[in-house]
Amino acid sequence: QVQLVESGGGLVQAGGSLRLSCAASGLAFSSYRMGWFRQAPGKEREFVASIRSGYTAYTDSLKGRFTISRDNTKNTVYLQMNSLKPEDTAVYFCAAAPPSGGIWSNWGQGTQVTVSS
Repeated sequence: QVQLVESGGGLVQAGGSLRLSCAASGLAFSSYRMGWFRQAPGKEREFVASIRSGYTAYTDSLKGRFTISRDNTKNTVYLQMNSLKPEDTAVYFCAAAPPSGGIWSNWGQGTQVTVSS
């Protein structure tokens, strides 16, 4: 049974930083593509970043402020968020996609990030 557990969210002032973590279990972690998504109130869930085999991808608007990384020895993926803005306020979700190239098949429960102005 795959489990993804996010942590590290919270309340931060604009301009501050947070690092989110997602601990994964029940899957061959190193072979999975891992990603972060976010959903703001009243908006659809949107892609933030992904990583697999050292290759990363970001939504254009977040490049330079957010960095995704992973530690395969700890089965954990991270999202370092710098220069946070109030519009970054959202629930952030971790997701996993299998090595076969399929869809994002597993999701965490989300962690709230609130950026105050």
